[in-house]
Amino acid sequence: MRLPDSFLDDLRNRLSLSQVVGRRVTWDMKKTNQAKGDWWAPCPFHQEKSPSFHVDDRKGFYYCFGCQAKGNVFGFVQETENVGFMEAVEILAAEAGMPMPARDPRAAEKADLRTRLAEVTEQAVAWFRLQLKTGAAAEARAYLDRRGLTPATLDRFEIGFAPDTSDAFVSAMADRGVPFDLLEGAGLAVPPEDGRPARDRFIHRIVFPIRDPRGRCIGFGGRAMNPNAKAKYLNSPETALFDKGSNLYNLGPARAAAGKGQKLVVAEGYMDVIALAQAGFDAAVAPLGTAVTERQLQMLWRVTPEPLIALDGDAAGQRAGLRVADLALPLIEAGQSLRFAVLPEGQDPDDLIRARGAAAMQAVLDEARPMLSLLWQREVEGKSFDSPERRAMLDRDLRALLHRIKDPMLRRHYGEEIARLRADLFGTPLNARQDDRPFQPRPRTPWVPGRRWQPPPAPPSVTARASALASGTSDPDLLLEQVALAGFVRHPSLIAEFAHDLETVPWTGGHGRLAAALLSLDPGGDMRAAIDAELGPQPLETLFAQRHLGISPVTRADANGARHCIRDALDRLDARRGADRERREAIEDFDESADEAMTWRLAQASRRREETQRARRDEDMGSDDDVGLSDYLQGLLDTKVWEKTKKK
Repeated sequence: MRLPDSFLDDLRNRLSLSQVVGRRVTWDMKKTNQAKGDWWAPCPFHQEKSPSFHVDDRKGFYYCFGCQAKGNVFGFVQETENVGFMEAVEILAAEAGMPMPARDPRAAEKADLRTRLAEVTEQAVAWFRLQLKTGAAAEARAYLDRRGLTPATLDRFEIGFAPDTSDAFVSAMADRGVPFDLLEGAGLAVPPEDGRPARDRFIHRIVFPIRDPRGRCIGFGGRAMNPNAKAKYLNSPETALFDKGSNLYNLGPARAAAGKGQKLVVAEGYMDVIALAQAGFDAAVAPLGTAVTERQLQMLWRVTPEPLIALDGDAAGQRAGLRVADLALPLIEAGQSLRFAVLPEGQDPDDLIRARGAAAMQAVLDEARPMLSLLWQREVEGKSFDSPERRAMLDRDLRALLHRIKDPMLRRHYGEEIARLRADLFGTPLNARQDDRPFQPRPRTPWVPGRRWQPPPAPPSVTARASALASGTSDPDLLLEQVALAGFVRHPSLIAEFAHDLETVPWTGGHGRLAAALLSLDPGGDMRAAIDAELGPQPLETLFAQRHLGISPVTRADANGARHCIRDALDRLDARRGADRERREAIEDFDESADEAMTWRLAQASRRREETQRARRDEDMGSDDDVGLSDYLQGLLDTKVWEKTKKK
């Protein structure tokens, strides 16, 4: 089976060589230059301690200066996995989330078609460039001169011109013997329709060739000279060569410039990129007539971990920037994000450079803002938060924003920064926010018919609870927290699965520090030793000194058994605190004149929550062992083990 060149090209673009090799080696970051795509490590093919194995991400090749091993991404997988070429492609395709192409007996024919189409586009580049020098292009040359483009820039970007004649290009290619179906296949001609003869796609336009990262001309963009044209800019249609959502204008030269240390700048269109490059900002790219796509973001991150999005200084530019930020939010991770450079109102990069020079553009890039700054501005700018309802709406929107971030550690850092911004907005000290303090459950007072409801006694203070924890006594909530945390310490492989719980559970006292440490430390190492190094030995000594943990299934079962026990403990903890939270909210909604009906509604709310949690456990737990783990926890709660410990 012969795979289409387009499939292999797309696979190479989706997976960088360093990403694939990084699974097998430990990079020497002192010698590595990530910005240039140069990676160094000890060779995976022979035993050595020095980093003589080199990966060139820009070229897609590796070479070992010790054993002379060399190849590309497919060869690396073949060697390290001991598989053939097709199996290597299948492995990489699965990693990239790409389905393998179906067997196609015409694959060779299609590959040949792409080659022939590329030859046609190169002929078109030469023809359009020649037309720019004719008398018919005087107006176009004058326009380019007014935009400040030099002859060297016109040559560098191969800018051309399509005459104001409907079939000039088609006729010229026919004279050269180029079949019309190839012109149509390359997106350069429109077939006869509605009684009209075949015609050129680009008519009376300045033409910009579009090349892929390998330097092949895959399509064109055209800027209309007629101010009344329906479309100011026109791009090639989707063809066997051209996919506008999977390419970027000027990506190849920009990648080379970024490798030499320049910042990668994403502008809106062709003229912005050309103006930036002429001013010395060679690492500039632009999407091809569409909003930035997820595929394009991945291409940008392969060049640099933090591209700069240059936003036009108007409302449309701001909206475009927010669309990019929303698209990127689920994809960002440690070392992979975006920054936003906001230009003066009413100006794009081309306007700014022509008006104030390259220094002004550099100043804008130097002041680029992190992505969170742009998102926060959207949530609060021009809004009033003078009522509890409006503040609650802001909190709801911010929580939704945070939940879209998949990386647990990054989500935690975003949450901390949003908490700081929120405190500043409302003028409250960060440590004084009621929402940031863990909710303390209150003991239930049984309802007796005929007796008016009275508020339950105040819960123990955080200090008192922490003291109880240190002394070895506990309460039901602390007991459940201890079961879950002990399970994570004994089975670190479960941390990623429960990362959201570790972040969001309002842990009590020192449990919060332990949960944060579990999230930040490497689950593949010695977790107990790492926690001792991070927090000292006392937290784990105190935790595992609890009587109930010595016989707990969470510390004695395998990872699967521990998983069910942890989930059950967290569900019970949530049920207890959730029921108490409902009571607290009801208490806040009613004054002391509340009657027995209100008390009955509180009991019903608590019962509904407990039934919901019980149903969830029943769904998750199918085996006798699972039920046993759940019964174990319920037994601890029913027998009040913490009171027995206290009596001793």
